[in-house]
Amino acid sequence: QGQFTLLRDTRTDGSFLVHHFLSFYLRAGCKVCFVALLQSFSHYSIVAQKLGVNLAAAKERGQLVFLEGLKSCLDLLFGVEEQPGQPSPLQFLSSDLRALFDFVRASLTPGDGDSWKGPVLLVDDLSVLLSLGAAPVAVLDFMHYCRMSVCCQLKGNVVVLVHSNEDSEDEENELVVNSLCHHSDLILWAEGLATGFCKDVHGQIKIIKRLSLWKAAEQDQVQIYQYKIQDRNVTFFARGLSAAVL
Repeated sequence: QGQFTLLRDTRTDGSFLVHHFLSFYLRAGCKVCFVALLQSFSHYSIVAQKLGVNLAAAKERGQLVFLEGLKSCLDLLFGVEEQPGQPSPLQFLSSDLRALFDFVRASLTPGDGDSWKGPVLLVDDLSVLLSLGAAPVAVLDFMHYCRMSVCCQLKGNVVVLVHSNEDSEDEENELVVNSLCHHSDLILWAEGLATGFCKDVHGQIKIIKRLSLWKAAEQDQVQIYQYKIQDRNVTFFARGLSAAVL
């Protein structure tokens, strides 16, 4: 409880981590607010079905609050109101990120009769906010308020995916990524292989437990594994122990 987990990917697609956390928290009985800025609801629903989770059923019973960012952006740009009289969560396209934060807070604040185990905010992916015109400072402020509200006040968890490229000229995105790394309790960093494509190894994941966040004298714990994405799961193994080597 109260943890901020950063999912970071470089030279690969780390969306398999998003699908894992989404299905994990729903199976655990948590209330999930999913800010999906990258794909449609049908995409996440198809993958979730392979993992044994029904997103449509979770929405109907109020366990999952799903913001379909792609659709909301188009509706806002073309002047279509999803719910007449209520501001769009993506109102920042013309102002700031306050409306998006209000949406998250309202979605996860426990109501009368709620029996969910804990609130969870899941964002896929935060880099899209920058592409839509939000300033880096506004994005970092939004995440700060989400952490304070969800992690500290509601004792829930926040999981956020960001794309990064150490050789990129996108300084704004790298500023956001590096800032979030300093505030994360746990970092799962998926990286593509430096040697290129391999059918038996799709990449490596670096697991960084931020012990220094709470104790200045402690060093962060770092574990590195390689992985292979399969149809319904992901296989992890130590470096050099893949089927390609053995």
